[in-house]
Amino acid sequence: SENEHIKITYGQPSKRGRIIFGGLVPLDSVWRTGANEATEITFKHDAIFGGKKVKAGTYTLFTIPSKDYWEVVLNKQLGQWGAYEYEKYRRRNVLRTKVPVYELEKELEKFTITVKKDAVAFEWDRTGAAVPYKMVK
Repeated sequence: SENEHIKITYGQPSKRGRIIFGGLVPLDSVWRTGANEATEITFKHDAIFGGKKVKAGTYTLFTIPSKDYWEVVLNKQLGQWGAYEYEKYRRRNVLRTKVPVYELEKELEKFTITVKKDAVAFEWDRTGAAVPYKMVK
């Protein structure tokens, strides 16, 4: 997913009849936010992401889904497989923010990250969470 300000590279898993949040993706645990390699986000300019400043560059993006909110974490250690080494590289976190969960009207089969003009949305199954952003010029 990409626009002129942000590019996101991620693996797109499918639901395939499984319970997603609280099942395949445990609640209150660090998630790679997709499948296979951990998700990466590139900011083409400095930005305010989830109310916090972030410098232009590429970061690994992790989430910690909970029932009512998601924590979104940006980390400087690139090339991670899954979230298996999150604790090892935790000190390289540069940003952590919380965003509320919303319910989707229709079930979404494939995990989808959408870069909108003012937010990055994470949606799968019947659950969504979006991080507001604005570019700093």
